[in-house]
Amino acid sequence: METPLAGSPQWILRSDAPPLVVDTHSATPRRSLFSALRARAPVVVPSLLLCDFAHLGDEVHKLEEAGVHSFHLDVMDGHFVPNISYGLPIVEAVRRETDLPIEAHLMISDPARYVEQFVAAGADAVTFHVEAVDDPRPILKRLQSLGAIAGLACKPDTPLSAITPYLDACDLILPMSVQPGFGGQSFQNVALEKLQYLRTRVGPDVFLEVDGGVNAGTIGQCTASGAQLCVVGSAIFDTPNYTETVATLARLAQTQARTQ
Repeated sequence: METPLAGSPQWILRSDAPPLVVDTHSATPRRSLFSALRARAPVVVPSLLLCDFAHLGDEVHKLEEAGVHSFHLDVMDGHFVPNISYGLPIVEAVRRETDLPIEAHLMISDPARYVEQFVAAGADAVTFHVEAVDDPRPILKRLQSLGAIAGLACKPDTPLSAITPYLDACDLILPMSVQPGFGGQSFQNVALEKLQYLRTRVGPDVFLEVDGGVNAGTIGQCTASGAQLCVVGSAIFDTPNYTETVATLARLAQTQARTQ
């Protein structure tokens, strides 16, 4: 994640990947759509936190044209983290503009109260923080019952022991590489250590995501450590040509992943 001054996830498909196909007869088409990204891992996922919200639809379409195939939305409540970003109306607005998968990253104090609303608003995946709840398992199970991908995140200074009891209930795990809610931070290598450990503990059906300070200088380390979803914010939105930037990041991510 990157905060209002940093970045979030973004996704791309490999150029040799077949087109996404959603099983519309499935009881969980959202899970099918999101899960289809696994075949293209690692992928670059744009966080919309730094986009031009005065032209949100245009930004979404420009990113689609640049080759991304998913969107990451950072939701901040001003309580769990000190910043306030946006909520359900933005998720709904992005959903109206795209058929691509959407992940809502909830940096909020009471995720259990809102997960159903975010799924109803159009989120295909919902990720919340282990630090915000006493027991994440019921929320993870509820998300899965709603047909959504269930994700669990942790801050850089939170030990993995806080998450490991719930690995069997997760579809996605996000060890943050910056402190959530603060902008302008440098990538923290502790995320690489967590990714490497998690890759040995979960199967290939569980997404590993990284968020915060991901750019051309760090994305290769992330994918080499096992990240499949690389959230990117300022490293895309601070550049004049989204297509060139996304292509460069995708190449760096895929090259390092293929060497492992």
